[in-house]
Amino acid sequence: MTVNYQGKVQQILPEAGDTRPLRGLYLEAELPCSGRLGPYVYGNFVTTMDGRISLMDGETGQERVPGTIADPRDWRLFQELAARADVLLTSGRYLRDLKAGTAQDILPLGSDAGFADIHAWRARQALSPQPDIAVISSSLEFRVPELFAEQGRQVHVLTTRDAPGAREHSLRDQGANVLRVGAGSRVAGDAVVAMLGSMGYRRVYSVTGPWVFHSLVEAGALDSLFLTWRQRLVGGTGFSTILSGPPLSPPADFSLHWMYRDLEPVSADQLYLRLDRP
Repeated sequence: MTVNYQGKVQQILPEAGDTRPLRGLYLEAELPCSGRLGPYVYGNFVTTMDGRISLMDGETGQERVPGTIADPRDWRLFQELAARADVLLTSGRYLRDLKAGTAQDILPLGSDAGFADIHAWRARQALSPQPDIAVISSSLEFRVPELFAEQGRQVHVLTTRDAPGAREHSLRDQGANVLRVGAGSRVAGDAVVAMLGSMGYRRVYSVTGPWVFHSLVEAGALDSLFLTWRQRLVGGTGFSTILSGPPLSPPADFSLHWMYRDLEPVSADQLYLRLDRP
């Protein structure tokens, strides 16, 4: 299916505005080079009206993002956000899913012809062709895809002081830079952001699932959330919300920076929101 990235969106908030092409909406947005804890940290999710970001696959027994939730125009914006990043923050679980063939993608930037302008944008900014990768993992039970090295990307693994030493050596042999950033069973979000900031990264794009996302929000490390809200009910079982973990105390409040409505019928009248942490 050919996707019309020039199809229009209309600004709804903070005030009603003119229409514009979807293409470039996030690529041209003003994004800071610093945030609450050092680098500017931002994340992105697509969710339905009933809160689904994924559904249980009846064949594999694993959660995935089906076509009833995923949308090609949202995927374009996902790529644009990746283009703005110095480093993508992911998890060991994602790389395990990738090896099993159940992950959504090898991590952008994608090579589709429709994304050529995104690669050109990074080149004009004198950025590397692909953002670097930071992996949060306590178990270190994953392998580093060889494609990352072929793309010239640095891979940093952030783990705890209690992580298995043998697996650390294995990951180093695979070309990863393993960093122990804290004790305990979990890697804290603020320690991750502080470490990435000390390495010179200015913009960190979280492409992780709801558990790692929870650690960033809990630590006060998340600066902005880009949320695609599909005006659609899908039902289903075994779904995750954008945040998984214990209750936040205090809750994390965000302010609405903008809202756009997608005018392309194929995208089910979905909304694009940017929410910033005060």
